Amino acid sequence: MSVRENFSAVVAADAGWGIGLNGTQTLVVPEDRKHFRSVTGRGTVIVGRRTLLDFPGGRPLKNRRNIVLTRNPDFTVEGGETAHSVEEALTLVSDDEQVFVIGGESVYRALLPYCRRAYVTRIDADAENDAFFPALDSLPGWRLADPGEEREHDGLRYRFELWERE
Repeated sequence: MSVRENFSAVVAADAGWGIGLNGTQTLVVPEDRKHFRSVTGRGTVIVGRRTLLDFPGGRPLKNRRNIVLTRNPDFTVEGGETAHSVEEALTLVSDDEQVFVIGGESVYRALLPYCRRAYVTRIDADAENDAFFPALDSLPGWRLADPGEEREHDGLRYRFELWERE
């Protein structure tokens, strides 16, 4: 495994690095959705099947190449491509300029070793979660490059953090 300059993770996580419960995001901040669209732009996204199914209509994201990482050999998705292993996903995106890993938990864990950056919307709250992003603040080799400015929406404080490999 080796870090790839064009790979980044994008995630919204609470104070304990929680990202979801029962297949859906636990804390939603509207500005995070805008930030997500801005960061991922017209790049390629790699998403797990369960996370894809949580998207509106269970459809791939517009204006981006969508690679769905799934162990289900029968799964297909209109408007997206499927990969059945990390190696297959890496081969599919080998020539792509920007690749964003967007979840869920098992996809983050499988592909974080390839990521150079992580765009983290860090929400100052503790929600009930059964899915977690790896705790970058305790992983060797990661540093908080930009803590972002504190923001607030409906009483929830959050920041757009940028983490980088050292």
